[in-house]
Amino acid sequence: MPSVPARASLGGMASISSIRNLGPASEDAYARAGIHSAEQLRALGADDAYAALLRAGERPHFIGYYVLVMGLQGRPWNDCKGAEKEALRVRFDALKAAHVQAGGIAGIEAILDEIGVVNPAKSRKAARRG
Repeated sequence: MPSVPARASLGGMASISSIRNLGPASEDAYARAGIHSAEQLRALGADDAYAALLRAGERPHFIGYYVLVMGLQGRPWNDCKGAEKEALRVRFDALKAAHVQAGGIAGIEAILDEIGVVNPAKSRKAARRG
C-alpha cells in the first residue's frame, strides 16, 4: 500500500505551506503542535497558533512569529518594519512570558532539558522537598 505524502492536504484542506512565508519546516513544526491545515492555522490566529508551537516544545524566535503574522496577512515577511514591528515584539514577548509562567522553560534550563541533561521541573520539585 503506498504511503501518503507528509504534506498532503487533509480532506481537501490547504496545507500550511500554502500560506505565504511558511514552508515545509513550518508545516512540520505546526503538525507537531496539532495544527495540520492552513484553515486551522487561520482559525487560531497568529498568537494562539504560536502559543501552541511553544507548548509543543518549539523554541521562541521573534522572526518566526512575525513571519507568521505577515503570512496570515498575505504580506512578505520583510514588510514588517518600524512601529508595527515594535508592536509585534511586545506581543511576542508577552506570549513568551505567558509560556514560561505556565510552566514552560527558557534559557539554559531549556537547553539542558533539550539535550537530556536535566528536567528543570523535576529539579525544582526536588529542591523544594530537600
